[in-house]
Amino acid sequence: MRFLSWLFRAAVFFVLFAFALNNQHEAQLKWFFGFEFRAPMVLMVLVVFAAGAVFGVLAMTPNWWRQRRRLPGKPLATATAPANPAAMPASAVPVVPDVPLSPPSRDGI
Repeated sequence: MRFLSWLFRAAVFFVLFAFALNNQHEAQLKWFFGFEFRAPMVLMVLVVFAAGAVFGVLAMTPNWWRQRRRLPGKPLATATAPANPAAMPASAVPVVPDVPLSPPSRDGI
């Protein structure tokens, strides 16, 4: 599985690298009042992508702050267990299978 993950990453890298090599010609961006900016096309695409990512994070920031203010000090997921598990009815006791769990892989997949 790890080999396939690295193979996919390499394929994406080479596709993006080929895109950059095919778009080395100079492009110009015309602004107001006669201002003109010239740069390679791949650089312009990279700058626009980065600006979009920054804009997306900044647009989500107020919502993150609002959510953090609503739950100060509360953990995100808490499971409440009964004080005396023997007092629970038999139907409420979870059944745990006897199958051992496999250890997680090193890359988290």
